[in-house]
Amino acid sequence: MSSPTPVKILLDDRLRLMSTALAATDFPEKAQERKRHHAHAHARAAIKHLQDRDMGKHPAIVALQDMLNQGTPIEALFALAMFLKWPGLDAPVLPDWVPDGWNKQLWDFYEKSEAGVFWKAADKSWEAAKSESERVFTDKVHFKELLELFVGEIKEEFVFVPNLLWPANREIGIRVENQLISIVPPPLAWGESPPWPFDEETRLAEHTYPMALAQYARLLMMNYLRTHSDELAEATEKDLPINDELKVQYPTWEDQFLALFQSGVVAIYLEDYINPTEAKGFMLMEKRVRKMTELPGTVSVLRRFLQQKGKKFETLTDFLTVFPSQLRVAKKIVTL
Repeated sequence: MSSPTPVKILLDDRLRLMSTALAATDFPEKAQERKRHHAHAHARAAIKHLQDRDMGKHPAIVALQDMLNQGTPIEALFALAMFLKWPGLDAPVLPDWVPDGWNKQLWDFYEKSEAGVFWKAADKSWEAAKSESERVFTDKVHFKELLELFVGEIKEEFVFVPNLLWPANREIGIRVENQLISIVPPPLAWGESPPWPFDEETRLAEHTYPMALAQYARLLMMNYLRTHSDELAEATEKDLPINDELKVQYPTWEDQFLALFQSGVVAIYLEDYINPTEAKGFMLMEKRVRKMTELPGTVSVLRRFLQQKGKKFETLTDFLTVFPSQLRVAKKIVTL
């Protein structure tokens, strides 16, 4: 009998429906404008499938497009999907930002678009993605034990959802009851080549592990910061020493620290559990793609906390008061 897997692999029709609905909006086009990428064949086929049925004019899609235009986060839409009951998409009450009756419209879209038939035709691809993910997230994955060093005991279940639809080039992390769910597309290949499998060995440390871990880290740390907000009031008044590009991308102290922590934890994980070369490659990519020049310093400071935990610092809240000043120093002396 195999050892229990610390990350549960899930395929959920509610999430597939939200991913499919996005294909009927301008979301794929806008994503391509931000960065060109060759989506999975199933994601590209979804656009044609829906266009052939003129689904862009369906009330559910018109309302979804309006929510996107108003800046509704993708994470909120996928969390909403998991809030609805399957089948039928019933809900006791919808959030204020969701148009009245939209869940019923979305179910009508599911039926009229023949989304279920469309997914069924690609069943082999979905099952392959599930099997690949199960091979990746075995009992050799140590996400929880690393993150517990920072946030304490973790009672939530880690869930990984392979996503062959949209978004096709970025992951999504949502919290649903006691589950932390990371929704991840397959690793993109170069140019017009199809995406790699989730268990492609050369992409594990570049894609599958970092994307999943980064979302678990973000969700857990977001909850930690909010739970300890009173204790962290003093710390959050100290500006974090980050470059101007990151300040524009992450306007609040919480956003800035979450971005640093996510990438820092991934780098530490790769160095400790995969190999130092992969960690260095990840940090160079973060520096090049996300302009995160502070990452080597962040890793150094987070490691210092782990070394001094239980001695100089009891918890992360104690350490965060000195995090900005330590990062300021580390940035000057720690380089790749």
